[in-house]
Amino acid sequence: MTPGDQEETQPLLRPPGGSSAPRGRRVFLAAFAAALGPLSFGFALGYSSPAIPSLRRAAPPALRLDDAAASWFGAIVTLGAAAGGVLGGWLVDRAGRKLSLLLCAVPFVAGFTVITAAQNVWMLLGGRLLTGLACGIASLVAPVYISEIAYPEVRGLLGSCVQLMVVIGILLAYLAGWVLKWRWLAVLGCVPPSFMLLLMCCMPETPRYLLTQHKRQEAVAAMQFLWGSEQGWEEPPVGAEHEGFHLAQLRRPGVYKPFIIGISLMAFQQLSGINAVMFYAETIFEEAKFKDSSLASVIVGIIQVLFTAIAALVMDRAGRRLLLALSGVVMVFSTSAFGAYFKLTQGGPSNSSHVDLLAPVSMEPASVGLAWLAVGSMCLFIAGFAMGWGPIPWLLMSEIFPLHVKGLATGVCVLTNWFMAFLVTKEFSSLMEVLRPYGAFWLAAAFCIFSVLFTLACVPETKGKTLEQITAHFEGR
Repeated sequence: MTPGDQEETQPLLRPPGGSSAPRGRRVFLAAFAAALGPLSFGFALGYSSPAIPSLRRAAPPALRLDDAAASWFGAIVTLGAAAGGVLGGWLVDRAGRKLSLLLCAVPFVAGFTVITAAQNVWMLLGGRLLTGLACGIASLVAPVYISEIAYPEVRGLLGSCVQLMVVIGILLAYLAGWVLKWRWLAVLGCVPPSFMLLLMCCMPETPRYLLTQHKRQEAVAAMQFLWGSEQGWEEPPVGAEHEGFHLAQLRRPGVYKPFIIGISLMAFQQLSGINAVMFYAETIFEEAKFKDSSLASVIVGIIQVLFTAIAALVMDRAGRRLLLALSGVVMVFSTSAFGAYFKLTQGGPSNSSHVDLLAPVSMEPASVGLAWLAVGSMCLFIAGFAMGWGPIPWLLMSEIFPLHVKGLATGVCVLTNWFMAFLVTKEFSSLMEVLRPYGAFWLAAAFCIFSVLFTLACVPETKGKTLEQITAHFEGR
């Protein structure tokens, strides 16, 4: 972005001293404090992976899960998170970004406490529902908070740390599950949200939110804390931010364009096949003759962390569009290869319409080589997803909406994401019975192709732009 561009657009918040980057480093501390919410969210998602096998193996009179209860134990988090997305969208505008993050620590700690003290299945499910609610709020509020405190040069880096902390949380749950029983694992789950509560108490509200509440002095103080200076930014016209949302506003390009983009990105993220690949991870590693198939979860977690970290580091150089497109292309090839693997191993004629989804596909020596093809394509898919379609939809969601519709719009996006996650997870088995496994993965490849075309046709580049310049782009100014 050139100095001339900065003069043409008067942003809400500019880096101190015009074009020079801010010197303050406390913005990174504030972003870390907020990102402990996504870390808690990742831990809650990953918790079921080590906990379910332990709960299913338990012998009476110990608390035990049957198949149906185990299924709900894993899935109920997504329903709680969908409700949390709606609640978070309301909270983020009414209570503010900071208070919403503080409040989401309560259901996290309460949920894991209920699980720790569980005496029956209903307490387990209730605890999971509470942690799901907190996941939904955190997945909405943390990206919004971070995008509003960050200056353009580091917004991609800090915004991508949301997804990075999610995958670190998942990996932490996998690793801790090796050494801790499920009750002690739930106790550990209380630690990240408790730290977030303590740290966020010392962090300011976002200057943008404070300005919309006519609290200019507090906004100046927040800017001095975060960036080290308030020089070079000015109070925006705040009338629009107090209008609230009306259906008539959907006729405005500055509202309906980001709405369409945000909802589509969330839908494509879930339709990419990520849940299907994760569903098959341990089975694929078993076919490749790994002695400990539970190692699959850890390997997958490490790949996610590594490539999400790489994406965060290059986000503000490569840009969002390029990474999304490259990520989509990688996923097209890897899901196609996955489909080919299933076609070669399960594609023979069959009189039965039923597919035993978790049965070993073949025990012939040739199948071991094919299984290594599946392992390679799975690792490639997860790396590709982590580089683009994992972090960027959440980052763009926090960047593209104008302030006066941000709460509602991000709420709809998060609801879409979690509802699609629930739908895809629940219906995936049925889909594979109808289309066969190879057909299901080739369908995912088709959705990945559509996601690349959508990115190239509709998604604007936001790197290096202020949030106000992004809004102006959609409004055609």
